[in-house]
Amino acid sequence: MFGLGPSFPAKKAIKTFKENNITKIIELGAGLGRDTIFFAQNSIYVEALDYSTFAINKINQKAKELNLSKFIKASLYDVREKLPFDNERFQGCFSHMLYCMALSNANIENLNNEIHRVIKNNGINIYTVRHTDDGDYKKGIHRGENLYENDGFIVHFFSNEKIKKLSEVFNNFEIESFEEGKFPRRLFFVQNKKIN
Repeated sequence: MFGLGPSFPAKKAIKTFKENNITKIIELGAGLGRDTIFFAQNSIYVEALDYSTFAINKINQKAKELNLSKFIKASLYDVREKLPFDNERFQGCFSHMLYCMALSNANIENLNNEIHRVIKNNGINIYTVRHTDDGDYKKGIHRGENLYENDGFIVHFFSNEKIKKLSEVFNNFEIESFEEGKFPRRLFFVQNKKIN
């Protein structure tokens, strides 16, 4: 669906991670691992979580085939639950379009707080979300809050205000708009830094 190479956000994130000497991250909603593999190939240790057993098996298979197992640990996980990690375990977090899955505002706030908990001071959280200027916003079946279902997929759309509210727990230092795919999907690329 999204191609085999790394996503544009992952290529952008790697620059930030390298500039900040980040070598250990968590990736949430890793899918089939195209970004996980890219980070590992750049000597970043990644603990990849996804809701799909098929996806996790695929990531572990690719890691073994590419001799990257020492850089990748993939596990099955539902992000609506508490993250299964100790406080301040990671230097960073990356998630491409996870926040805009079929999650409620409360789910997203809890997830955001959990990410803040598990990354170290000066750690960086990078995520992308589809926003309210996207062509699918307010189309299809309204599922409450800013959730709309199109072609069987429920998407949570984000406004600038929602990003700013989520950034309050962090020190927000970048929000950028970009487009992806043929449609195109319109997204925000968000970078937050944890400063105690």
